[in-house]
Amino acid sequence: MRKFAVLLYPDFSLQEITCLTSALTVWFGEKIDYIASEHKEYLSEDGLRVVPTKTTAEARITDYDCVILPGTINPLPALFDDGLIDFLRSGNNSDILFAAISSSPVLLCKAGILKGRKFTSGFFMQMADAFEFVEKENFIHKGIVEDGNVITGIGMFFREFAQAVLQRFEYDIGDSFMRDTPEAFTEEELTFYWSDDDYKEFLEELKNYIS
Repeated sequence: MRKFAVLLYPDFSLQEITCLTSALTVWFGEKIDYIASEHKEYLSEDGLRVVPTKTTAEARITDYDCVILPGTINPLPALFDDGLIDFLRSGNNSDILFAAISSSPVLLCKAGILKGRKFTSGFFMQMADAFEFVEKENFIHKGIVEDGNVITGIGMFFREFAQAVLQRFEYDIGDSFMRDTPEAFTEEELTFYWSDDDYKEFLEELKNYIS
């Protein structure tokens, strides 16, 4: 089993990473640690309350094969969270795959992960002017950019971002990852049945609710 982590910070975007996280957990049975600098509730940008499974003080970044950074409409709290940035910085010069989408590549810039690397981001370009640690000359105006052990993406390309990460780990995601249309399926294909063993397991579980 590979080890994956998602970083949490105020106003993080679930929508930008759930194609990736749901595929990892539901399709491929992977476990994800949710890591933040404090053990407290974090509000997503759409108001969902999430509690981390570990703090940056409890986790060691080099234990993970991949660290996923969601975007945030308010990057400053994360950008000036020393515990979070130090956690990222401790993964510098490692083989960890860093996957950052939307505004979150700015966090990798501050941690030194993107030093000398090509990247993209959904942050406003004035932010690059405001911080010397952002190497504007390495910014590529594309939806997804891969450079070594870093994958960066713009938020609107969340499917392509997920696909790039999953392909890096050689998961079998088919030719049309999460792009099927309802019209492409027959009635038979849209009718679902458990296997006999799964149905028996369901009936056994059901007894706990109706007995």
